Amino acid sequence: MKDPACAVTEHPLRAEELLDWLADPAHGARDLFLGVVRAEHEGRKVRAVSYDCFKPLAEKTLREIAREAQERFGSRLACAHRVGRLEVGEASVAIAAGSPHRAEAFEACRYVIEEIKRRLPVWKKEHYEDGDSAWLPGCALERAPR
Repeated sequence: MKDPACAVTEHPLRAEELLDWLADPAHGARDLFLGVVRAEHEGRKVRAVSYDCFKPLAEKTLREIAREAQERFGSRLACAHRVGRLEVGEASVAIAAGSPHRAEAFEACRYVIEEIKRRLPVWKKEHYEDGDSAWLPGCALERAPR
């Protein structure tokens, strides 16, 4: 199976490009998941979110996650995560999966977003309407044993 298309980018995410990349006449399903910046978190009004990362490591990890999903669900994957400052309503992550049947496409997207939340070294800082901001807990990089 072809390697997944994965990117970490400062540019707005274009879901149609991910879906186009999946085109395959053997696929009867294409699923798309978009994660967007929400206006409230734990009772606080959010104005914007900033995402930061070391891009080469984030892209490597994103590709590993997508490859795992491809192998596990027999789906073709394309995904992207945005970094930089995003306003409420802007997409921060896009995941597209194509497969012969819908169940595998749905499961592949779910697997990728859950693993992104657990493993992707992209850190999130929320900016609140009251002027305050805070880094949220996220992926911790583990140190190699000495």
